[in-house]
Amino acid sequence: MVIELSNKAARRIFLAKQGLSAHPSRALSKPDLLQMIHDLGFVQVDSIATVERAHQQIIFSRNQTYKRDHLRQLLEQDRALFEHWTHDASIVPTAFYPYWKHRFARKEQRMRERWAKWHGKGFDKSFDETYQRIVENGAVLAREVRQTGHKSGGWWEWHPSKTALEFLWQTGKLAISGRENFQKIYDLSERVIPDHHRESDVTHADFVDWACRAALERLGFATHGEIAAFWDLVSPEEAKGWVAANRDALDDVEIECVGGGKARACYAFSNLPANVDDWPEPPARIRVLSPFDPLLRDRDRAERLFGFRYRIEVFVPAAKREFGYYVFPLLEGDRLIGRIDMKADRKAGTLNVTRLWLEPKIRASAGRMGRLDAELARVARFACVGDIVYAEGWNRPS
Repeated sequence: MVIELSNKAARRIFLAKQGLSAHPSRALSKPDLLQMIHDLGFVQVDSIATVERAHQQIIFSRNQTYKRDHLRQLLEQDRALFEHWTHDASIVPTAFYPYWKHRFARKEQRMRERWAKWHGKGFDKSFDETYQRIVENGAVLAREVRQTGHKSGGWWEWHPSKTALEFLWQTGKLAISGRENFQKIYDLSERVIPDHHRESDVTHADFVDWACRAALERLGFATHGEIAAFWDLVSPEEAKGWVAANRDALDDVEIECVGGGKARACYAFSNLPANVDDWPEPPARIRVLSPFDPLLRDRDRAERLFGFRYRIEVFVPAAKREFGYYVFPLLEGDRLIGRIDMKADRKAGTLNVTRLWLEPKIRASAGRMGRLDAELARVARFACVGDIVYAEGWNRPS
């Protein structure tokens, strides 16, 4: 039996799974924040702070009572969260650390093979020295372990000890104990990760089962390729094997895509409710999303479900950009209705709004523009700036 999901039902499911269906003004305690990140799976970290850094904005778009210090405490004091990689740098519940140990082992093998080709023999000669320095002297920033006499121009223009830090972190020997001006502070994993998580082991079979099961739970419905890509922990072949081994617990699902055409064949757990009314209606207010929001991480999926094509143009030359350097998607209810270009000027204390682009057939009605103004005021307060400054012609038709 194949279950057919309407586009509206599919959007509702995915929004609920991504934490965007609950009201963003509900009270959020520190345990609630940890539960939110657990339910999402991870929150991506990025260094760009056009308005706020990605992880701050991802959380804020889901709950606007969020306190930044709760996240810092969960990371740096409670050690309930840790920083590592999914498909990109992310904040992850420390309860998942035993599964990441499989990633460390896989990553070490691949990195040694690739880095030996890039650097040649002896590329790892600084690894033991860097590790021993941290054993003896404690946590370090990358800039504190630079070796004299190193010439720039090498791989990523990294000095040997920076390469060592990255390798030791990627392979689990080091962990991020905190950040200073957003620069990572490296320390031994045993000083950062609680023993009951760090010393716990899971079998390879349990690792693959968890990675696939936890991905599908958070996606709602997915192909085996989407299951593998969610955490970037297992290969598509492993995910395909997991699907085959768990067919009794899975339904075949066909997802109606925006614009018609062939339905998307996916899998879902057999207990997934399929009716629109089985899922909450998202809040009608407009919310500004981070370009790195998990709702948009899979650009193709977002386009199929919402009819919204989004690309980050940070690395596109200015003259060739379709929109702008760092443009924020706009979510209204269960629709992605447009994007906005803006930047926080903390010296002037303003949120500078440059341009608005609404999607085709989305009208700039008085009610919609009022909802956008209200959201921009909330974003400005969160970014710790006062006034909103609109550029001339910022809301002209696209």
